[in-house]
Amino acid sequence: MALELTVGGIDAGYGAVRALHDFSLFVKEKETVALLGTNGNGKSTLMKCVMGMVRPTKGSISLTVDGKTFDLTKLSTEEIVNLGVALVPEGRRLFPKLTVEENLLLGAFRPQARADIGRNLALCYETFEVLGERRRQLAGSMSGGQQQMLAIARALMMQPDLLILDEPTLGLAPVILEQLSKALERLRQTTAITVLLGEQNVTFALPHADRVYVLEHARIVWEGDPSRFATEMGTGYL
Repeated sequence: MALELTVGGIDAGYGAVRALHDFSLFVKEKETVALLGTNGNGKSTLMKCVMGMVRPTKGSISLTVDGKTFDLTKLSTEEIVNLGVALVPEGRRLFPKLTVEENLLLGAFRPQARADIGRNLALCYETFEVLGERRRQLAGSMSGGQQQMLAIARALMMQPDLLILDEPTLGLAPVILEQLSKALERLRQTTAITVLLGEQNVTFALPHADRVYVLEHARIVWEGDPSRFATEMGTGYL
C-alpha cells in the first residue's frame, strides 16, 4: 500500500500556549522517521494533530493512501485510525485489570483488522516473545518495559500502515531498551509498516531512522540523514 504523510506549516497549541510553529514534516512509505527533542518541545502535540486529537490553527496535514489524499484536519480520530494510522501514546494507556491477550484483542477494533486477528496476534507474539509467555497475565502486574511492549503490540493489532510511537523508551532500563530495539528492527525487516518515532533518546532513535528531524522551542531546527547528525548537530545531543 502506497502511503505518505505530509505536514505543512502548521501552528498548534493549547489556548495561549503555542506548542508548534510553522512545523513541516513528511514521512514516506516504509520509512522510519525520527522526531527528536526534549520534553515540552511539541513532539506529542504533533502526533495528536496527526491523530485528529488537536486541531492546528494554521497549515495542513494530509495522508495519501494508494493515490488518494485525505485532509486529516477534517477527520475524526476514528476515521484516521480506519485509514491505517495507529498511535502508541506516551504513558501506554493499557487496561491494567485485563490480561495481555485481552488488551491485544481490544486493539483489533479497526474493521480491516478484524478478519486477521489470528495472524496479527501471531505477529505480536513473534515480535515480543515475552507477551506470548505472559498472555494470561494481568497487564497491570507487568514491568514497565513489558507494558511498553504490550502497548506497541496492541497498536500492531490494528494492522496499521503508519505506526506513531510517542516516547517509547521513556523510563526503561538499558536491558529493556535493547529488547525494544531488536523488536523494532524485526518489524522493519518483516513488515511494510511506516514509522514516525518521537524520541528524546537520540542514541536509541538514530540506528532505526531513515531521516531525522530535530524540534526545539516549537520549531524544526535541523533535518537530514542520521549519518550527518553527529557532525552537524554536535556530540552534545548524543
